[in-house]
Amino acid sequence: MSSLSVRFLAPSLPNSRNSRTRVLSAAAPQAAVPPRAEAGFDDSRLEPRVEERDGYWVLKEKFRGGINPSEKVKIEKEPMKLFMENGVEELANMPLEEIEKSKLTKDDIDTRLKWLGLFHRRKHQYGRFMMRLKLPNGVTTSAQTRYLASVIRQYGKEGCADVTTRQNWQIRGVVLPDVPEILKGLAEVGLTSLQSGMDNVRNPVGNSLAGIDPYEIVDTRPYTDSLSQFITANSQGNPAITNLPRKWNVCVVGSHDLYEHPHINDLAYMPATKNGRFGFNLLVGGFFSPKRCAEAVPLDAWVPADDLIPVCKAVLEAYRDLGARGNRQKTRMMWLIDELGIEGFRSEVVKRMPQQELERASSQDLVQKEWERRDYLGIHPQKQEGYSFVGLHIPVGRVQADDMDELARLADKYGSGELRLTVEQNIIIPNVEDSNIESLLREPLLKEKFQPAPPVLMKGLVACTGNQFCGQAIIETKARAVKVTEEVGRRVSVTRAVRMHWTGCPNSCGQVQVADIGFMGCMTRDRNGKIVEGVDVFLGGRIGSDSHLGDVYKKGVPCNDELVNVVVDILVNYFGAVTREREEEEEL
Repeated sequence: MSSLSVRFLAPSLPNSRNSRTRVLSAAAPQAAVPPRAEAGFDDSRLEPRVEERDGYWVLKEKFRGGINPSEKVKIEKEPMKLFMENGVEELANMPLEEIEKSKLTKDDIDTRLKWLGLFHRRKHQYGRFMMRLKLPNGVTTSAQTRYLASVIRQYGKEGCADVTTRQNWQIRGVVLPDVPEILKGLAEVGLTSLQSGMDNVRNPVGNSLAGIDPYEIVDTRPYTDSLSQFITANSQGNPAITNLPRKWNVCVVGSHDLYEHPHINDLAYMPATKNGRFGFNLLVGGFFSPKRCAEAVPLDAWVPADDLIPVCKAVLEAYRDLGARGNRQKTRMMWLIDELGIEGFRSEVVKRMPQQELERASSQDLVQKEWERRDYLGIHPQKQEGYSFVGLHIPVGRVQADDMDELARLADKYGSGELRLTVEQNIIIPNVEDSNIESLLREPLLKEKFQPAPPVLMKGLVACTGNQFCGQAIIETKARAVKVTEEVGRRVSVTRAVRMHWTGCPNSCGQVQVADIGFMGCMTRDRNGKIVEGVDVFLGGRIGSDSHLGDVYKKGVPCNDELVNVVVDILVNYFGAVTREREEEEEL
């Protein structure tokens, strides 16, 4: 890999707090992950379970006993052939009725197309797909945004877009016959949807304020771009890492605020210096699943900046080669780390490094631990004098075609033709001249829909797709999240933002475990014994240097007035909220 030229700095804190924090330092391993027990360990476990055949990686015959259904689908037919050998064009020319007659082609549209970022919404939108893009660091251009708007517009009420919790675009309503043309259009505007679903590496996350933040540690964009190029082989397809045991998340941290949420990624690069060199300490293994959630732990490893890709490749290959492929709920990378122990896993990464060397972690972390996380919504000065960025609140991340066109127009007229997506499902317009701020704030879109200064309880609202489109979701999330939050806001007054996340099922795409208050969809019974949509309520998630996952506060709360009452009580008891009635009495 060629050398990356980047600047880094460690400025003084604009805001600090003197509070006890549990820091996710990458400088030393934590005891939470047990070391591999040398006594009685079977070294045959370290034999790679996959092998290369005709340019693709496949599971060896001897390891095919007890594998899960998804692994069988990959063995029956290599998913990447749909892209790399133009199989998608043949599939797009087949009527759905014909596709459904064969298990092979039915598995194509329900499973293998996810390797191209296409998710069939069989349960709620039969014959239509959600398309997930690769958008490293959440940076998108006005031209890309307009193209995506043109795609979803042709599908009428079935078409819309979402900003995701991985700084990404997802577009909805796509039909299979249009896919080859859409893929060509994506390539023309510099986008790809390749390898964004199933057992692949998800969108590389970085600092949404990269390059414009006066307090940034390092501009993460060159790194996330390099990761995305490696992962997809410059959008041509990289079969060396497309047969992973499960999905895999990666982020590069560039902010003291930890906007990138490193503790919930399979691999997180934490900026640190060593002997005067800039590089990264590594965290590994963070993930959510229905059966288990785990925070990333230190690998006790530091790499210079130029080794960003080699170490990513080594970690991925260790996971690809050795990860379990049985029970789908026990195949994320942390399960392998648990099995081998952190030192055992580290040694497997070392074996796969170019020189079979990996330095121990540095104690010189650049992330300042006592840091008050900043709010990026609203107007904020950039490091470039005379310019500001404007953070817009996108309610639960849902955007229509007309909205996208208008956002693109605003980016062109007031900024540099660029938009930044955030992991909280919001959008930032960077590079706005200070003299143009007032004109931008008068634009109807900002006054009526995507506000820079939304109501305080709406600020931290996040919601997954929900059962409007997703077949796995148990409940509707997006509209309900807004409705419940508005009703709670009528009942109580709060002086600080409270991060409330909704997820439709235990897969936790809405990341409820990192929220102040989280809502996970379930079915429950109301006071009359009727089965209704409900939520398990989580409480106490933290992000930033003192990050940790929240716990279940109350299970099976019906999604009606009872839930509103529960949220009101939580806000009053834990977040200093005051009921509107009491507020009015105090004013009298």
